[in-house]
Amino acid sequence: MNRNEAITGLVNYALEKKFIQTEEKNWAVNMLLDILKVDSFEWAETQQRGKADLTEWLGVLLDDAYERGILEENSVVYRDLLDTKLMGILVPRPAQVMQHFEKLRAESPQKATDWYYQFSQDTNYIRKDRIARDIRWKTDTKYGKLDITINQSKPEKDPKAIAAARVLPSSNYPRCMLCEENMGYAGRVNYPARQNHRIVPVEIHGSSWYLQYSPYVYYNEHCICFHKNHVPMKIDRDCFAKLLDFVRQFPHYFVGSNAELPIVGGSILAHEHFQGGRYTFAMEMAPIETEIAFTGYENIKAGIVKWPMSVIRLTGEDTEQLISLADKILTSWRGYTDESAMIFAETEGEPHNTITPIARRRGEAYELDLVLRNNLTTLEHPLGIYHPHEELHHIKKENIGLIEVMGLAILPGRLKKELATVAEKLLSGENMREDPLTASHAEWAENILLKHHITSENVMDIIQQEVGLVFERVLEQAGVYSRTPEGKEGFLRFIEQVVSYGNEQEVYEF
Repeated sequence: MNRNEAITGLVNYALEKKFIQTEEKNWAVNMLLDILKVDSFEWAETQQRGKADLTEWLGVLLDDAYERGILEENSVVYRDLLDTKLMGILVPRPAQVMQHFEKLRAESPQKATDWYYQFSQDTNYIRKDRIARDIRWKTDTKYGKLDITINQSKPEKDPKAIAAARVLPSSNYPRCMLCEENMGYAGRVNYPARQNHRIVPVEIHGSSWYLQYSPYVYYNEHCICFHKNHVPMKIDRDCFAKLLDFVRQFPHYFVGSNAELPIVGGSILAHEHFQGGRYTFAMEMAPIETEIAFTGYENIKAGIVKWPMSVIRLTGEDTEQLISLADKILTSWRGYTDESAMIFAETEGEPHNTITPIARRRGEAYELDLVLRNNLTTLEHPLGIYHPHEELHHIKKENIGLIEVMGLAILPGRLKKELATVAEKLLSGENMREDPLTASHAEWAENILLKHHITSENVMDIIQQEVGLVFERVLEQAGVYSRTPEGKEGFLRFIEQVVSYGNEQEVYEF
């Protein structure tokens, strides 16, 4: 395929997707030619060889640009900057996208999100070809089927891009990866291009927010809802109200918030945002194992969830009651200390207790899962007591955020090569401790040999199963109350505190 064929294919694609109108064909070509620094063009035959697609057309144009010296480096960073710029020419203006979303939403919220999700893929903002590289499987555990993903879609920066970024002047624009000024931003070697990025406005609990999809979609319709203003994350009564208001408007989606404290919080604590989508996680399917009755909230069904982390589930149709009870639990937890359970509300003035909340619909009812979190550190566990412990770091060292709390592991890309090498050495009997790729996995792999009969046919299935069981342990370690009888007793002591919290008889001094 040559350059003319690729440009023809790209423009016809934009027409097919209704990004541009027929009257804009020549304009689109000329804008592309300008970016590519090409002086001539001829329309190619419409019959393409095979089934060419967006990735192929863009790839041809990028390769051609590199050969002609237009693309500075033939690396993923520089290629992404250029192909996003090309797509930015063809994608409809922001107001057009917002208006179309609102038109569809008036008919049906699901119809609007169906269109918007497909649009975000069609514009190459969601790079389907990269997401397809992610390695995914499910592992049966005592808590249900946990989702495991080895992330291959998020590109790693190449050394030349890293070197170039060091000499760039510092910039506070955009203020963060979520801010509205990202829409249309050209990017730089240390910041992604967003010319093809479009966001849609939503009002949540009386304030202005935007909706978009994650470019890495870790699960189906993985969306991000973020505040119009650059305000910090905060878990409070209003947060519960916002989550419930979101699922009121989009009942086919769940939505949740990362906690606002370091270690147990998300990666962008400086900008209030939620994550949601259309996916059923193992946590959602987990049953109530201990029912709870809260005085004054008889219309709210409550209980402790059978889950490796410490979760209180509230279900009911009265959103005000749900918000009130959730706030009562949060307020009680903020100030709760139980030294016997190694839970401290604060140390040296630093707060430790917070909640990761998740909201969804159950028919006409609303449901809130409140996951108790604590970010206390010790000399033994400098990354956090309720965090993957060191013996699990060979698989998972990173923080446990909202997505993983619900039962989906996002594991580092390094594991693809490392686990493949572990498989080879399990079969060959080679010493894993002498290879940097497998040294950290050696003890774990030796235990696998003791548990299983390994063959070339089953080795990767067994490794994947064992990785899933490591993630199960990760979640158990991240739970503030262990799944032991002592842990369950500690959890119930906190529940008793909540039941009595705020119910004490008032004493007046005269």
